[in-house]
Amino acid sequence: MQDDLFAAGREKARRRAAPLADRMRPQSLDEVVGQPDLLARGAAFRTMVERGHLLSIILFGPPGTGKTTLARLVASETDAAFEQLTASSHGVKDVRQVLARAERRLETEEGRTVLFLDEIHRFNKAQQDALLPAVENGTVVLVGATTENPFFEVNSPLISRCNLFQLEPIAPVELRGLLERALADCERGLGRAGMAIEEGASGALAERAGGDARLALNVLEMAVLVARGRGRTVVTFEDVEEALQRRIVRYDKKGDRHYDVISAFIKSMRGSDPDAAMYWLHTMLAAGEDPEFIVRRMVVFASEDVGLADPGALLHAVAAAHALAFVGLPEAAYNLSHAAVYLATAPKSDSVKAAMGRARRAVEETPSATVPLHLRSTGGRLVSSVVDGRPPGYLDPHAGRDHLVRQQYLPDEAPSGPIYRPTVQGREADVAARLAEWDRRMGRLRRDGAADS
Repeated sequence: MQDDLFAAGREKARRRAAPLADRMRPQSLDEVVGQPDLLARGAAFRTMVERGHLLSIILFGPPGTGKTTLARLVASETDAAFEQLTASSHGVKDVRQVLARAERRLETEEGRTVLFLDEIHRFNKAQQDALLPAVENGTVVLVGATTENPFFEVNSPLISRCNLFQLEPIAPVELRGLLERALADCERGLGRAGMAIEEGASGALAERAGGDARLALNVLEMAVLVARGRGRTVVTFEDVEEALQRRIVRYDKKGDRHYDVISAFIKSMRGSDPDAAMYWLHTMLAAGEDPEFIVRRMVVFASEDVGLADPGALLHAVAAAHALAFVGLPEAAYNLSHAAVYLATAPKSDSVKAAMGRARRAVEETPSATVPLHLRSTGGRLVSSVVDGRPPGYLDPHAGRDHLVRQQYLPDEAPSGPIYRPTVQGREADVAARLAEWDRRMGRLRRDGAADS
């Protein structure tokens, strides 16, 4: 009994000395912030925990999204023993010791053991293989955690024995609620300090935390110390900046500045100014703008403003989007910068955009246009005089010189005049020259409006 009292006292002292992020760690599923796909009523993860039907799982997602917390709750909510190892500092010997203790618990009917293996992606193949028998026969319930894609970093045999759950960055609005709760909580939080935080400072911190609850709470704790050291009871924007040890770009992702900065970024690339393009790109990244929003605009820009003047522009923009999805920030900032400089320095052409406008107007002006007979499909219909699967009158371009034949492709109702008019910028100059020759041979209107015979 006395040992229990001493242990409880030590734990209470440890909790008082622990960082705010540890003290505010959720003690039940209902306290967990974010992760609605895992924690909504009826969701697979929540159902598994609430019914006590434990299965081995791997949790993967960004730092500070609740992987350790959920692992602890899996154990505490089901009265299981909790063992924790970190792959970067523990090896096979440590794993075997945990497995031996887990076996003894089963033999003595003390219950099951949850083994939380943090940074599971750092375990090599031999270390992961050592876990397989115990996971397969249920000696332990493995809860692996990783910030990496497990399909790339975890052995297939281990993945096949686990259920995978992905955690998402915590939304700023949810982080703000967590910050407010930490300031108000007198038992575990900072409530006894009697501190408050300015709305702008709270919003900036929630945005700059990048979906990481641990980071948000650590910065809040430091910002409170800074504010109290300056003799104030309200945490300001400047206190948060000091706690972060970097300037915070004042930027409202839902306000005018959001639209102004992305507009400046696009117009800088369109104006072939790589310096300005890089400035506005990194303004957005520093302010926590959604990088997927940025790269989507770059993909559009590649066709809208560069087009056929440099067909490689679209490839570079799409490659940047894939790189962002593959490696994420901050590393993908290299890829976004690479693409932004490429797009800004590429020759420009808006011929694709202009052709889209002409095509749409032509379609609107000819709502009842019919497909010329010789272009119609023969599939599933009886068409007289079909030759080699082609409708009557159709000429196969591959049979002509240079794979070119004189033939009508637009409907009779379509307006006269070309829809696509190339510029002579970059590689599109080659397209313009090629089309001019084809137009001459096929008797079409030249792209400048004159007629060729």
